[in-house]
Amino acid sequence: MVAGTGIRGSTTATRGDADRRGRRRPRSAAGSPKSEVEVLSCDWYVLRKTTFHYQHSDGHWSRQQRETYDRGDGATILLYNAERRTVLLTRQFRPPAYVNGHPDGMLVETAAGLLDGDSPLEAIRREAAEETGHDIGAPESVFDLYMSPGSVTERLYFYAAPYNAPASAAKHGVAAEGEDITTVELLFTDALAMISSGAIADAKTVILLQWAALHGPFRRDDSG
Repeated sequence: MVAGTGIRGSTTATRGDADRRGRRRPRSAAGSPKSEVEVLSCDWYVLRKTTFHYQHSDGHWSRQQRETYDRGDGATILLYNAERRTVLLTRQFRPPAYVNGHPDGMLVETAAGLLDGDSPLEAIRREAAEETGHDIGAPESVFDLYMSPGSVTERLYFYAAPYNAPASAAKHGVAAEGEDITTVELLFTDALAMISSGAIADAKTVILLQWAALHGPFRRDDSG
């Protein structure tokens, strides 16, 4: 049993265990007869089935199986202009959203991407430039969150940074990776309204917009 956990025979992956996309390298076992890892798929991302023994709060042990989807960690950023009270978002086709009922699969989102072996700060500077055409300076770190911990290993690093120039009408993204991204500049109030209407349905974007309203650049000053 690993100290401080309720899992017997598990191991902790380190940065050296990851490939260049930040995915944990597939292994046939987790280092103990009490825990086994089976790689179900290893293409763009890695799908594993882990069998382990878990100690419940009442002290008894049970044998469980879970599948985990490893796509590596990522970073996202809210670009904002406090003077004009605008935010700069992106719009692109998301196949998983489309197959799960979204009308056209086109989601309005904050710029984001996988770390791909870079630090979160390096990655978000790269993604902001690729997806919006803007070079950011020193972004503010907001928080780090597990986005779907029931099945996906990804931890997402959230940032915010100001931008000055208006949005460009040019297409953005890495053509070699099939990206076809347009920028969407919105009044902050309009962006918030799009959450209520369902026009913005991406979790990371909703989280950052609500942070901006509660604690970020568009929070109300109630001191007076």
